[in-house]
Amino acid sequence: MESKNYHEDLLHIRSMMERSSRFISLSGLSGVVAGLAAIIGAAYVFFVFKREGIDYFDGDRNIFSKALVQELVVIGAVILVVAIASGYVFTANKSKKKGLKIWDATTKRLLVTFAVPLVAGGLFCLILLYHHLFVLVAPATLIFYGLALVSAERYTLTDIKYLGYCQIVLGLLSFLFLGWGLVAWTVGFGVLHIVYGLIMHKKYK
Repeated sequence: MESKNYHEDLLHIRSMMERSSRFISLSGLSGVVAGLAAIIGAAYVFFVFKREGIDYFDGDRNIFSKALVQELVVIGAVILVVAIASGYVFTANKSKKKGLKIWDATTKRLLVTFAVPLVAGGLFCLILLYHHLFVLVAPATLIFYGLALVSAERYTLTDIKYLGYCQIVLGLLSFLFLGWGLVAWTVGFGVLHIVYGLIMHKKYK
């Protein structure tokens, strides 16, 4: 009897330590919504390319006008806002159900760790746009996003690093096959997010 209570106490202590050191309220459904937003956004981008008479698979032979680049940046910004908003709503709801705070020291550490490679990647992509190296933007976003996920694993669910590894591999592959970056981007930010989100929702429901 005492052995059973001792075991339960250890499990309780372990649970408390995990909650204090890791942000465990990330919602899998937010990943699904982010993935759907990415797929819809990518489909719209393909439509925009078709409208402009651009064959994206020509790779570095494509010429992007200033107006087109601005439109693509706006589309990317909309996708980002939808992903962040859905992430906050679903995660806040999950935290409330579990009786956990959504904003604490662990959350701050998570955001800082996640933001460093993400901001660096965003600036790097702006530099690529400045030099008209448009074909390299999609692969670069995948790699830096993957690095951000792997870095954030320290303060949240360990499963997130596997999503990060997949994003990095996709980014590297799309650097090898220029002209397929948008397809890899759609798979990484769209399909993989949906698959990861569904798995996490089922696992940590």
